[in-house]
Amino acid sequence: MDFNKLLMPVPRTAQFIDDDFFIWGASMYRDEGGTCHLFYSRWPRALGMNAWVTHSEIAYAVSQSPTGPYRFVNVALPKRDREYWDGLSTHNPTIHAFNGQLYLYYTGNTGDGQHIPHGLNWTHRNRQRIGVAVSRFPWGPWERNPSALIDTGVDPEAPDNLCTNNPSVTRMNDGKYLMVYKAVASKNPLPFGGPVTHMAAIASDPTGPFKKFNHPIFTIPGNQFPAEDPYIWNDGSTYYAIVKDMDGGFTKRGKSLCLFSSDNGIDWSVADHPLVAIPEITWDDGVVQKVHRIERPQLWLENGKPGVLFCAVSPNQSEEHSFNVHIPLAL
Repeated sequence: MDFNKLLMPVPRTAQFIDDDFFIWGASMYRDEGGTCHLFYSRWPRALGMNAWVTHSEIAYAVSQSPTGPYRFVNVALPKRDREYWDGLSTHNPTIHAFNGQLYLYYTGNTGDGQHIPHGLNWTHRNRQRIGVAVSRFPWGPWERNPSALIDTGVDPEAPDNLCTNNPSVTRMNDGKYLMVYKAVASKNPLPFGGPVTHMAAIASDPTGPFKKFNHPIFTIPGNQFPAEDPYIWNDGSTYYAIVKDMDGGFTKRGKSLCLFSSDNGIDWSVADHPLVAIPEITWDDGVVQKVHRIERPQLWLENGKPGVLFCAVSPNQSEEHSFNVHIPLAL
């Protein structure tokens, strides 16, 4: 698969932007009637980019087309009591329909709720865990658990003993469920910690329990943070993952999106054609826009094949705003 060749020019309507909010990662489900249901991260623009860690919420929007335009409906996973593991922040959703139910996987955290304008609230960052909310309907109500689905490893040497976040899930050929998620260890100096790697886990049910495989994936020897933001899928014969290549260690194209493949979902290799995208958008009016960040990839699969690539975009280095772009793919 040469994924980069699938990218098509983007309609100007295929960007979800709001003057009052940063909009980040977004994941879409299309129902049998054709309505597209988008779940996305947002937080108040007035607080600045760093407020994602303390003030993000997962919101819900609809459209009649996978590439939009989308209309805000409600907040799917709002704040709840800070005593919950995800009480103050929900972030980076990925939506799936399994067996007649909807499963909204996400990152959550809690803490003191204090936004730090020119830095990060590390208490909130290091309390990130992975959860899942379940509903029959995309508009909710969503049932959330009082505890995390993927907690940190108890072994001080575990690759994920500091925090867990950014889940991606697909159904395996044997009917089980594969999750790949971002794992942060505490071997390196705190509060950042690290190395930052990824791990795989498998469950018999979409709500777990998930058995972790404790060897890191998407790694480069000596690189403490090579990748993040995985999206995985299964085409029936091969597992694929699109990840953010932090500095071009995999694609040799600098900051970019990279394709991996796997036979079993546990052991991963860089694909023969690794490049998915570089930080630019080709609009259908012929304008090519260079951007500061294009990340948090999520796919909508049409009949099992990639149909639209959803990405979070920070248009410039000042990071005063962000939006989600919906890139149509050649089927």
